[in-house]
Amino acid sequence: MYKSVHGGDIYSEQNNNIGKNIVDYSANVNPLGLPASVKEAIKNSIKNCVNYPDPLCRKLIEKLAKYLNIKKEYLFISNGAADVLFKLALTVKPGRAVLLAPTFADYEKALRTVDCKFTYYELQEEKNFIAGYDLLKKINSRVDLVVICNPNNPTGKLIDEYLLLEVLEKCCRTGTKLLLDECFMDFVDGDKAYSLCSKLDKYHNLIILKAFTKTYAMPGLRLGYCMTSDVSLIKGLHENGQDWNVSIPAQAAGIAALDEENYLLASKELIRAERQYLTSQLEGLGAKTFGSEANYIFFKLEKPENLAELLRKHGFLIRECNNYHNLGPTYYRIAVKTRYTNRALIKAIKEVRRNALIIGNY
Repeated sequence: MYKSVHGGDIYSEQNNNIGKNIVDYSANVNPLGLPASVKEAIKNSIKNCVNYPDPLCRKLIEKLAKYLNIKKEYLFISNGAADVLFKLALTVKPGRAVLLAPTFADYEKALRTVDCKFTYYELQEEKNFIAGYDLLKKINSRVDLVVICNPNNPTGKLIDEYLLLEVLEKCCRTGTKLLLDECFMDFVDGDKAYSLCSKLDKYHNLIILKAFTKTYAMPGLRLGYCMTSDVSLIKGLHENGQDWNVSIPAQAAGIAALDEENYLLASKELIRAERQYLTSQLEGLGAKTFGSEANYIFFKLEKPENLAELLRKHGFLIRECNNYHNLGPTYYRIAVKTRYTNRALIKAIKEVRRNALIIGNY
């Protein structure tokens, strides 16, 4: 039986006694929830669902292009960022790729569908899971694609901006495409955020992946996109999938979400404060954290070894990271939520640690 490797699987928990009351810390969704204006847009769009959706997402692309200050021709919108990954694999058909490790599992999953071979750049704990300049040695003319998640998932670490530019330059020289996943960039403080969106005109080998999913708390709607100045690639993405890949409610939600500037500012303030709170609390419990810049915290806690299982019994679902390449069973990732909920999680961790100590589990 197929088993998903991602967080957010609250449905598997619904068969147990706590499933209906589970608090999901395994999916990194904006803690402010779906904006009211987006809910209203979804509601108003239902009457139009008697029609097929616009296969070219024209209204959404026009508004998104203005929002991002890029050309409309650079945009491709699909049924979530993960869906874009699979269409990219089918369109580009890379023979060899370089991936960070650990990083988001669906890069590899998508590339395996076209029999792509992988070279891993393994991030090291002693270097705080930050990529170094030796990453450049992995890039050569035999590499068709380099994939970098910035900030990275699950670590939340940003790659050095000067290193990122050197990676882009070297990829350009070697004829290698650079896929830069910026799905969590909207949660990074402005002075630290470093998007390469402004480089699209100059570098036709650059592809940037983004999503509405986490930013506007709409993972159930599925809405993601990529941007590149390689318009032939955009055409290929359309050709390698069905036309009606973005529903009418999802398109309406995206259009409404782009007006939510105050919502994004409030989100950043909340996440900044709560990320600091959770980090401090986790470190006080003996966990090792690594300085996430995103809306989630990656940490290592060796005892109790079955932390995720114990927390599940207390109604909290966290992301075990042992199925990430280059990670072991003592690594975890949790979302950043509101103070009330975060306090409850920390209280639960304290309780399971105390109980485990009493019965001699560590």
